[in-house]
Amino acid sequence: MKLKNILILAALVGSFSACADLINPTLENIQTEEQMFKDPSSAQGILGYAYANLPFETKSTTDIATDDAVTNDLGNNLRAMAQGSWTAVNNPVSQWDARKSTIQYLNLFIKNAAGVPWAENEAKRTMFTDKLTGEALALRALNMYFLLRNHAGWTASGELQGVPIILEPEGAGSDFNQPRASFEKCVEQIYADVDAAMELLPMDYVDIRNASEIPAKYVQMGIKNHVEYNSVFGATFNGRMSGRIAESIKVLTALLAASPAYSEGSGVTYADAAAIAATSLDRIGGVAGVDPTGYKWFMDKATIDGLGSGACPPEILWRGSINQGKEDYAFGINQEKDNYPPTLYGNGRINPTQNFVDAFPMANGYPITDPDSGYSKSNPYADRDPRLSEYVIYNGATYKDTQIITGAYSSDNNGLNKTATSTRTGYYLRKLLRDDCNANPSATNAKKHYPVYIRYTELFLAYAEAANEAYGPSTAGPSGYSAYDVIKAIRSRAGVGAENDDAYLESIKNDKDKMRELIRNERRIELSFENRRFWDMRRWKLDLNETAMGVRITQAEGNLTYSPIEVEPRNYSSYMYHGPIPETEVLKWSNLDQNKGWE
Repeated sequence: MKLKNILILAALVGSFSACADLINPTLENIQTEEQMFKDPSSAQGILGYAYANLPFETKSTTDIATDDAVTNDLGNNLRAMAQGSWTAVNNPVSQWDARKSTIQYLNLFIKNAAGVPWAENEAKRTMFTDKLTGEALALRALNMYFLLRNHAGWTASGELQGVPIILEPEGAGSDFNQPRASFEKCVEQIYADVDAAMELLPMDYVDIRNASEIPAKYVQMGIKNHVEYNSVFGATFNGRMSGRIAESIKVLTALLAASPAYSEGSGVTYADAAAIAATSLDRIGGVAGVDPTGYKWFMDKATIDGLGSGACPPEILWRGSINQGKEDYAFGINQEKDNYPPTLYGNGRINPTQNFVDAFPMANGYPITDPDSGYSKSNPYADRDPRLSEYVIYNGATYKDTQIITGAYSSDNNGLNKTATSTRTGYYLRKLLRDDCNANPSATNAKKHYPVYIRYTELFLAYAEAANEAYGPSTAGPSGYSAYDVIKAIRSRAGVGAENDDAYLESIKNDKDKMRELIRNERRIELSFENRRFWDMRRWKLDLNETAMGVRITQAEGNLTYSPIEVEPRNYSSYMYHGPIPETEVLKWSNLDQNKGWE
């Protein structure tokens, strides 16, 4: 694409006082490339484009294309995809165009950053160049990761291919007919970008207190004043790409590469992934760093309301802005309008399935299928994992001081299939919603929300998965903790097994296969409705066609009867463990191979 003239879409508010909360794209003026890189504000706008177009799905979307949820929005394209309409032409989860476009902007920035007059002082100019280049490199790695997750796959020739590796800005004279690089080469490039970024970025943006804390590199350049250092690397920049965030991208990449769907051709083992994850987690004290309340981060209203610019609570590694102008976040109630039950003025859009509800163990830690669990089919919500009542509104649950009846016997529209906005499964979503919002159009009360990009729990679960496969369930890795240790901490903080020292976990602590099942189940619960399940099922090569189930609850003489119902089939082909390259791209470029099955 020709970038001789480019419209600056994103300028960072305040030349160097940016954080995620301050990145808001604004229309400026049309400038030549040369002009842009003579002006620090315009140059930084190129980097701002990448921040404004981060690849994370921050609304519950892809879950409805899995066995965890359905939607009552019958025209939803992900619903249609799950029932057989997913093609290389119609791909609701494509990241191809957005990520490649963002990488183009990042390449342009990386190429020119050193020549931008960021400051009059040469040493300070170098600090800005280092920091901003580091951000761009890490953001390029992030975009490459999403391209791999969504589009890498095995071709008809039997090769595991990634995407074309483009490290220079493309122009009118560029050869766009580039072949896909191997998956392994793409992983190596992500690692290289992350490693290079970490050489340039601080681990965290914090204000140092005196000159003795200035890195030697910059002291040698003449930076003597800690205030001067803080003006580039200080707390003002919280929320921007840091060394810690960059490192987490490497963790996610390694776990993807070591997974069953990719491991044969990736060159990455679970031992590699465990070591990379441990390096990141050791920075917060290993298992001791598990946040005691991390499983309900979205309910900590006082913390959310009081968060400073770019600041993160202990559970959150990286988040988006509270006031970024997105309708579902900021001071909003759109999430609540979408998902509250009808009597609370909601549309009940996302309906957790019976499949998902059945994944929650009993409070004693045993799966409900275990004879020792104490599970009762006639009283199915009693004595369950405490997370169930935090994540799902089930029949008889109280929410916002209102008892919600989802059974067929309900006298209001909360009941099963009562209206177009009623639940289709017998359940409503509770996770991610604030119960202090009011969706009543006559008395609307909006509250703060923020999108989460990466949680520490995701990294802990990545380590547990990799460590179990590499070392076994109870064998400590080089950092001194095991998969068992991580899962014990995560379940314990939620109150699972509190009365019996998690007897079930103890019974399987030496069984690699059962620990694998438990780790995957914990990931399913902990990261539910955060757009992980869709991709986890594919990288694990699980059965994609498990029918989404619900429950029909009837009442007779005061007694309730729970009957399973089939709500929605799934229609995926075996090759759909890997997503397609867009058909339009394959038709345009002869060197671009399609993934097997999508031809």
